[in-house]
Amino acid sequence: MVRITEQLVRKRSEHNELVIGTLEELSLHQEDIERIEHIGRWCRELKILLLQSNLISKIENLHMLKRLEYLNLALNNIERIENLDGLESLQKLDLTLNFIGQLTSVESLRNNYNLKELFLTGNPCTDYPNYRNYVICALPQLQTLDGQDITRTERLKAGDFQKTRSLILLSETAYQIERDEQKIRVAQSIIDQESSVEHLDEEQRTTQFWQQKSEHCPETRNFMAKYSRRAKETPVSSLESLANKARKRILFAECGRPYSVNEPKLTFMFHDEDHQYQIDLHVFKYLDTSYIEVDVQPNYIRVTIKGKIFQLALKEEVQTDKSSCQRSATTGHLLIVLPKLNAQNVSFQQSTRGNNNKLVVFSQYFISTIAAREDVQPGNIATELKGTVDYRHIVSKSQETCNAQCDEGEIPPLI
Repeated sequence: MVRITEQLVRKRSEHNELVIGTLEELSLHQEDIERIEHIGRWCRELKILLLQSNLISKIENLHMLKRLEYLNLALNNIERIENLDGLESLQKLDLTLNFIGQLTSVESLRNNYNLKELFLTGNPCTDYPNYRNYVICALPQLQTLDGQDITRTERLKAGDFQKTRSLILLSETAYQIERDEQKIRVAQSIIDQESSVEHLDEEQRTTQFWQQKSEHCPETRNFMAKYSRRAKETPVSSLESLANKARKRILFAECGRPYSVNEPKLTFMFHDEDHQYQIDLHVFKYLDTSYIEVDVQPNYIRVTIKGKIFQLALKEEVQTDKSSCQRSATTGHLLIVLPKLNAQNVSFQQSTRGNNNKLVVFSQYFISTIAAREDVQPGNIATELKGTVDYRHIVSKSQETCNAQCDEGEIPPLI
């Protein structure tokens, strides 16, 4: 049950600097409020009170609003007009699209001498024979009924009030019998609906619930509101888990090679130079930098923007420790510079030691350092090189097969 709280009233009184004691207009529409309370004590200066599109079933606790001029209770569950005789200044009352079947309850408005406009459109009572004539006779102070002015001719044609009232009472009795039967049907229908969806998951329950036919009555409106409220109160964590389960990211191939992915759908420019890669990523200009994460790996670059991944596979390996990232203060673009790992500085020589004929890899810088030494003759450089590395058995057969499937000469397209 949604209650009228002081916090809610203050929230809706921002135009009055959150002061509710001197508030003259208050709007509490579409809040699923089921009962009117506290307003008469907190906001005695009210002139306009808007409570439309709620679940209010009874008019109550408004007798202290002596200055109230306009009361809107449209689209609620009201079945009877009552407890409004204390509203001395009431000029306009809107009860559109409620469930008022007891039309004789409008007689409770006779003491509201300032009442000029009344709206009952969409209520069951408007289908009664002589409905308009009865209201005109019951409330002689009215000037407008359901948006139509009451003419002098209509007042004269209204006829005998007592006779018209007798006909209205007969219509009310027939409606009340039908209404009692409807309550029994709807209660049984709600029980059947809840039992029929017990074995279904939440999504199937929701689909079946909104596809079922239902009668238009206060009980149905309450049940629908509670169902919608229960769906809104679903924990955020469970919604996030469902979203993550539905969205399966594929960032790497089975062989471990990274894919190129552009989830945020950003425009970018990629420059492949001799000694480095340059990526100009067109990040949103007013996006806070704290929402951006950059991760540089030897064979790919990944930028995460508010949980969405931009990943680009690189043809050559880069130096992660020397990479840089800068963001433009004018355009907001992200410039990422990735120096390449210089493979040209690696020299392959055949080992002269042993009979296994091993392949040895040496750094060109290391070789030049040895050659510069005075105590080493040019022909003895190989003998000074120690720590041979056998590369023949580093890669397993399964990895060789995997590498064969992933062509090193091509970069996978953006997903």
